[in-house]
Amino acid sequence: MRVFGAKETADLLPYGPLAESIRAVALAAREGRAKAPPRVRVPLPGGGALLIMPASDGELAITKLVTVHPGNAARGMPTVQGEVVALEAATGRRLGLLEGGALTARRTAALSLLAARELAPRPEGPLLIVGAGTQGRSHLEAFREGLGVRRAFIVSRTRQSARGLAEHAQSSLGMEARAVRSPEEALGEARLVVTATTSREPVLPGALHPETFVAAVGAYTPEMAELPPALVAGSSVFVDTLEGAREEAGDLLRAAGEGRFRWEEAGELADALRGDRPPPGRPVVFKSVGHALWDLAAARRALLR
Repeated sequence: MRVFGAKETADLLPYGPLAESIRAVALAAREGRAKAPPRVRVPLPGGGALLIMPASDGELAITKLVTVHPGNAARGMPTVQGEVVALEAATGRRLGLLEGGALTARRTAALSLLAARELAPRPEGPLLIVGAGTQGRSHLEAFREGLGVRRAFIVSRTRQSARGLAEHAQSSLGMEARAVRSPEEALGEARLVVTATTSREPVLPGALHPETFVAAVGAYTPEMAELPPALVAGSSVFVDTLEGAREEAGDLLRAAGEGRFRWEEAGELADALRGDRPPPGRPVVFKSVGHALWDLAAARRALLR
């Protein structure tokens, strides 16, 4: 079995082809040809956790293993560590071990790219990135590669981080980009928005231009919420999977708790891929919290193609 490091894993997962692999797996899951059971969580010492996420489509089977250790920061170690083990479904033959951090960053951004291709009223941008970490960077690259976006605005908790990502956009991606102090400075122009923070309070205002597409990828626990209930209430909402969103999408859970959103109003990504389009005249929110199916799609692209 070959072991792929972070750079090797990233190199195997170009955003555009990966988005199409996610499309294929999402449709296969809708037709019952790909399956992923609920995530298993095993408590570990010191408030840590082991997360086990398997999936298969009959040809390939994968298990994603992730450990989360909040105390590792004080030890000078990563808080989150992970890998994806891929095997031939018919025989169990191990095909490869892919580095989890690079795979997660790439497949999350490719998922948002696919959603933007299907749902964004103005997929050419400009783009606003809120959060200049790993996901902010991967989304910037994905939207540049997959949508041809040429202009970007970057917001981060620290001005230095925002400037650093803007410089990457300029020097490495050939984009026109600049750091701004708040989302409001860019929302008059930006028609693509990515929120990639772990904020527990909303980072966007309650009303956006009706042609705005928002990919909200940062809040992945019930306690986190990047989007205010008013924005959720005034938007067409799509999620990567309803199963995951009902458990972990704090933005939507908060809006539902205030009576401003009903789960019956949300569409799944697979609905959009089969032609379900939001009505014009209101923003579109795509909320993703991650799923083993998307890890399966990444493994397929990396090892089978």
